This record gives sequence, C-alpha cells and structure tokens, in this order.
Amino acid sequence: MPQSIRCSLVGTFIVGASLATCLRVEEAFADTATAATQPATAPSALLDVPESLRPPYSWVSTGSLIRPIADEAHQIISVKDPTVVFFEGKWHVYATTADTRNRWHMVYLSFDDWSKAGEAKLHYLDANPNLRGYRCAPQLFYFAPQKKWYLIFQAQQPQFSTADRPDQPEAWTKPQDFFKSKPASVRGLWIDYWIICDDAHAYLFFTNDDGVLYRSRTTLDRFPEGFDEPVVAIERKKFDLFEAGCTYKIKGTGKYLTLVEAIGRGGVRYYTAYIADSLDGEWHPLADNWDSPFASMTNVRFEAGTAWTHDISHGELIRDGYDQTPTIDPENLQLLYQGRDPTKKVNGYPQLPYELGLLRLERDQERK
Repeated sequence: MPQSIRCSLVGTFIVGASLATCLRVEEAFADTATAATQPATAPSALLDVPESLRPPYSWVSTGSLIRPIADEAHQIISVKDPTVVFFEGKWHVYATTADTRNRWHMVYLSFDDWSKAGEAKLHYLDANPNLRGYRCAPQLFYFAPQKKWYLIFQAQQPQFSTADRPDQPEAWTKPQDFFKSKPASVRGLWIDYWIICDDAHAYLFFTNDDGVLYRSRTTLDRFPEGFDEPVVAIERKKFDLFEAGCTYKIKGTGKYLTLVEAIGRGGVRYYTAYIADSLDGEWHPLADNWDSPFASMTNVRFEAGTAWTHDISHGELIRDGYDQTPTIDPENLQLLYQGRDPTKKVNGYPQLPYELGLLRLERDQERK
C-alpha cells in the first residue's frame, strides 16, 4: 500500500507522497515575499489560495432557521437539501421535504432577511401538476445565455424545469431528462446533481454514494442538451466522498472549489473541500478527512452555546450572484446546511428530522 503522509498545514493526507513533496505543498500555502519564491513543483491549484480558504476552518452556526411545517396534505417531518439565491431583495430557497410515508417532494419559500426565514410560507411544488411525484435535491440558477431560470433535481436521473422567474413555483415547466438513459460509465446510484458553467462549457457534476464524483459536459450553445459520457472527477473511499457535491467559481481568482459530504466517526455527516484550476482539471484536497474537515461538528460553534445538530450535511454556500457560474466570495463564506436533533430516534433514513441552519466562517480576530 502506498505510504500516506499528513501535511500539517494543509491538514490532509497525500497518498504515496514523500516528505519532500509534503513540504512543497505546505510551502505553497506559506506566506512568501514574492511569487518567485513559491515552489514551481507544488500543484498550481494550491498556489495563491485566498487566505480565507486555507485550512484550518472555524465556523459559527445559527440555530435552526427553517423547519418542517406540516399541513393536512403534507405531513412532512424534514426540510433538507437546500438551494438558495438572493434575487430582487429576497432570499429564494428550494428544498427537499420528506413525509411520514417516506415520500420525497420539493418545497419553495422566500424571505428578505434570515431572521424571518422561520416565518416564511412553504409552497409545496406538487401544487404544480408538472412537479408531482418523486423529485428532490434541487439546484436553482439563472442561465443568462437563454434568459431562463433553471431548477435541477433528482428523479432518480437528473432532470430540469425552466421558468421566467424563481419566485413562481407554479410556473415551472414539465421536467426533461438530461440523458436518454443512465450512462454506461456510471456505477451504482447517480444522485445530487450540480450545474456550473465556464466561458465555453456547462458541466454537470454528481456523486454515487460510493466514493466517486462524476463530471459530464456540453457546450454552452447546446445546453441543456449534448452532455457527454461522464468521467471520474474525484475518487476516494466510500465514506470519505459520499454525496451532496457542489462546485463554485472562487471570486477574484481563476480557481474552483468543490464541496462533497462525507461520513465520519459515529456516522456523523460533514463537508470536505477540493480545489482546481479548471472545471475539467485535477482536484486537489484542501480538507478531505475527519481530522481536517471543511465544516463539521469539530470546527463549528453555535450562537446559542448548545449544538442543535451533530451533522453538517447537504447544503450550499451562499453565492455572490445567481447565474450559471455559481460564484462565491472567499471573504464572505456562509453555508446553508441541513442538521438534526441527534437525540431523536427514528426508523430509517427518510425519517431523519432535518432542519436548515446557516454557518458563517469566522475571521481570525473573531476566534480570539
């Protein structure tokens, strides 16, 4: 088996690395007087990483902001898998719901301030005849080339609907498939779909609950058609790279960040992070294990003082914009995520009582 060495500053293990290689990677994160002093042999993706994106990370969490509110037709016990954009003065959230009969649907809500999120009315998407039945894990964005809003979701295969605005859940069109059938290259499940575009292509990323993040792409002028055979973008052990992947352009840089949910000690969910120079390039770990997480119960403190969840699970970073190039501001990192009361005992995964909270990355001065 290849030797694994832990790079203390980067906080990750590099399989098959020599001590010299590990030192070169650490040097890539160290402060240097000039760019010329940075080691040319370190992966380029790890060079010039914004200070705020360098591990270790420290977060502060709100309490539960968005909770499942049942009605006569929707006996939901969970709100999870959120997607969120800020548009025309309001936050627009789409999410998955799970009910007492283990059925998955989607819901929409909006509000102008996070303090009002718990009061927002839930609009169930099955009120739209086009969106009845099993659909979950949405992603919302505006595709500027077509001047259309897209809602991506899992059905089990990836599907999409379009609309003129994000705040009219009744207007989403009849879902369409991205692929005619499951691609031969994809093993096991394919779940949790995510679209991101660069100047030439639209990329579809997804996971398989078995350690693989896949990537497929098409040209911008062909989107949403023409996606090619998916290829492996990242591969790890099953629980080190599990599901709920999301990929972002990092504002002010030429780099991209991918988050993927993992399963840690005691079955606790947490987030890992990878960085790359391009969407079809090689992904390098920033924080890819339980001892060096992107966001987990080990590096999150709670505003109320008491942790309302152990899981930091399926969510989205707050974007700097809402178009097809989901972009994050590294100086203002926030993560809308799902968590749950760990003391509640349930019968099976669909019954886990997920609610939504918001993380904010703390600055160095706040940690003191």
